[in-house]
Amino acid sequence: MDWLHLLVLSLIQGVTEFIPVSSSAHLILPSQLLGWPDQGQAFDVAVHVGTLMAVVLAFRQQIAAIVSGWLGHVVHRRATPESRMGWMILLATIPAAVAGLLFESLIEQYTRSMLVIGTTTIVFGLVLWWADAKGSRDADMSRMNWRHALLIGLAQMLALIPGTSRSGITMTAALMLGFDRKSAASFSFLLSIPLILAAGSLKAVHLIEQGDGAHWGDMAWGIGLSFASAFLCIKLFLAALDRVGMLPYVIYRLILGTVLLFVAL
Repeated sequence: MDWLHLLVLSLIQGVTEFIPVSSSAHLILPSQLLGWPDQGQAFDVAVHVGTLMAVVLAFRQQIAAIVSGWLGHVVHRRATPESRMGWMILLATIPAAVAGLLFESLIEQYTRSMLVIGTTTIVFGLVLWWADAKGSRDADMSRMNWRHALLIGLAQMLALIPGTSRSGITMTAALMLGFDRKSAASFSFLLSIPLILAAGSLKAVHLIEQGDGAHWGDMAWGIGLSFASAFLCIKLFLAALDRVGMLPYVIYRLILGTVLLFVAL
């Protein structure tokens, strides 16, 4: 794999996975706009492993508490706020996981064009702006309930369409439900863990079944670069979120979407 391609694609995955601009759309764009060859499933798995490691490290204390509380509830029937959060993350994961299994081939076939990506980038950018501007932002993570988790999970199904942004649509839903920005972002990040793990595992299974040759050096670099960039991005995003809000990402989405529609049309 060309070093420039490796560097750019790894950084794209790391930087865009957790901010509301759609990593899947950005990973499609180099081949669409620049004619780069497809990076292959092995590299996709590698960069997803890197971003998974980043979010686990960034939220290691919360994750340890949630996993411990959830296991305590399963084994000893001991309910805690942490066990409840674990169940809500699982509940919110189910809709997108089921939709992905049922409609993956249709999504791959019909939604990976620049016209679709440009449209969803603009539309869901505007919805994010509206949610950030109009949401009450008076609830924190402790106020999360089953209804909230299910609605955010249903919204996450839309992220299967490239350009929507998984983090963007889940933050949008949380903001609409009245959660503050950091709580919306934190739940979105925690919610990414089971989905990234599931998506990476499915791609790894496909890779093994197809017998594609894996370039281990490229994969190692992909993991390292996507991990470092994703971890830094998470920290910077959360640190600046209350100060800058969602408007910079909305503006970026409008500009990017307009360019894509201009190229597509």
